[in-house]
Amino acid sequence: MTIQLRQLAPCLIAVSVLVGVCSGDSEDLALEDEIVGDDATTDVGGGAVDDTGAIDPPAALASSIAFVSDRNGNHEIFVMDPDGGSQRNITNHLANDRSPTWAPDGGRIAFQSLREGLDIFVMDADGANQRSITDHRGGNYFPAWSPDGKSILFVSEPALDFDIYVMDADGGNQRLILDDTHHDREPAWSPDGKSIAFYSSDDGEIYVIDADGANRRNITNDPASDGYPAWSPDGMSIAFTSNRDGNIDVFVMDTDGGNPVNVSNHPATDGSPTWSPDGKSIAFGSNRDGDSEIYVMDADGRNQRNISDHLGADFSPAWSPALP
Repeated sequence: MTIQLRQLAPCLIAVSVLVGVCSGDSEDLALEDEIVGDDATTDVGGGAVDDTGAIDPPAALASSIAFVSDRNGNHEIFVMDPDGGSQRNITNHLANDRSPTWAPDGGRIAFQSLREGLDIFVMDADGANQRSITDHRGGNYFPAWSPDGKSILFVSEPALDFDIYVMDADGGNQRLILDDTHHDREPAWSPDGKSIAFYSSDDGEIYVIDADGANRRNITNDPASDGYPAWSPDGMSIAFTSNRDGNIDVFVMDTDGGNPVNVSNHPATDGSPTWSPDGKSIAFGSNRDGDSEIYVMDADGRNQRNISDHLGADFSPAWSPALP
């Protein structure tokens, strides 16, 4: 089944997908977001939104958190301060927009959109100058910016397969870097640009390859499903999502897969981790309050607090680099 079909399925949380309630496919712990909604295009009213609902802000950082919300009636990209303040819609389009990722200079955001098929778009950090940079048959998903800002990883599905590609930041020079018999998704570039971590839905494991696609190695190797790898800013750790403790939580491990620790450790569904620029905090999505919200915690799991605090479904956070 393709991701497009899964996006149109009425699954509300990834745990339903995990046990095959909606798709009958038990391999997918993290399809795109830990907490997902209907990805059909719907009509919404125009206009930006400025909602606040801060709870105990994290350590002051000159940065922002992008996230996805359906509070306007469909999936849009929003941006907020790290304490949850100044929440604003920056895509404001009738199509569904998801999977935001920041350029390393903080000036642009890449995301995927269903505007004309499923393609990768890039926009300025304030939502201006939205433009498509892929134009392929099949779907294009999971953009991830290189540390030098010159390239973007993405996953493409031209023939019911999921392969990892890289392209220039303007969409040019698109080339396949991982073409195999596996279904590989959710790529994440290491801070030094030398390695790429990703999730394979074939076995529910996290792998790492060299930046040129060589030297594929399994770093989780656990009977549970592990996904959504996110490198710490110092390159020493990887946060990820796993159900190895009986429900879906955020874990942190060494980059070779050693010393995995459950840091969110809550009975609810927690996932989609993203690190603060200083590596001291992790933002993540959780449904512990009855709907999907964005939370922030210390990197060791302490001081967990809801920062989006809205009745709509808020998920898929992406923490920007420190801004001047």
